[in-house]
Amino acid sequence: MSIEDFQPLDSGIVPRFAGPCSFMRLPFAEPREVDIALIGVPFDGGTTNRTGARHGPREIRNQSSLVRRVHHVTGVSPFDLLRVGDCGDAPVNPLSIDDSLSTIEAHFAGIRQSAAVPLAVGGDHLITLPILRGLVDGTPVGLIHFDAHTDTYDSFFGTRYNHGTPFRRAIEEGLLDPKRMVQIGLRGAISHRSNYDFANDAGIRIIFIEELVERGIRDVMGEARSIVGSEPTYVSFDIDVIDPSIAPGTGTPEIGGLTTREAQAMIRLLRQLNIIGADLVEVSPPLDPSGGTAMTGAVLLFELLCILADSVSARRRP
Repeated sequence: MSIEDFQPLDSGIVPRFAGPCSFMRLPFAEPREVDIALIGVPFDGGTTNRTGARHGPREIRNQSSLVRRVHHVTGVSPFDLLRVGDCGDAPVNPLSIDDSLSTIEAHFAGIRQSAAVPLAVGGDHLITLPILRGLVDGTPVGLIHFDAHTDTYDSFFGTRYNHGTPFRRAIEEGLLDPKRMVQIGLRGAISHRSNYDFANDAGIRIIFIEELVERGIRDVMGEARSIVGSEPTYVSFDIDVIDPSIAPGTGTPEIGGLTTREAQAMIRLLRQLNIIGADLVEVSPPLDPSGGTAMTGAVLLFELLCILADSVSARRRP
């Protein structure tokens, strides 16, 4: 199948409020049919406070009907570079974390075997762990992580698998190289002075929001690019890095966050990195009935798609 078979519905023919509800109004597809697979992971069994992120993929699909074809700054049209499709949702078990970790991992392992590159929509941040398990085959990858929280804690409520622990587990399992990890936008009071000890001891570069404001976006993203280098890198974007005055629909909000304009600028500075996959997580539509947080997530998903399409097409060029 060709690129022409994987185009968004034309809003001049089918109004944006009509037609099937899919990511960016794209056709539904099997991973083997596309170069980039947009995939929902409707799981929030790892949340420890406010739930609802399981509904994120469905509402982001709805709000992504507002997405248009061409990026107004870079000129990139991901739908003209590669075959992009909505590959449905990964299978999850809302009553079992262990079962969900296994089924999500197997699903993304299948995507890797199909040669499609995944762009996932959560779901809580625990989903990144099984995604990495499915994608990483041997050599640990780098990570650029936008978040208000480090998510490298050891356990909550007696379980080591929740949305506050995925990156610690990923390092322990050899999925991530902590020397090629950067976490951007962290902020807020912590429950214990030792909360950042694991990340610091492992060599993760933590950039608190205060440092970002002082240094500026371009300088910080230049450092992030140098940390991950040209080797394979995963990108994870937690919507709670955005200030809750803009994106309140998330489980663990922290004031003092990024604006949407800052987030867009930072994602655009990921161009030409060797990105093997990405996710956008922690959008909880029930906590923002206006739809504003999901709409923010949908537009940032398009930003991620543009840089991912640019990266993948560059790697596949003769």
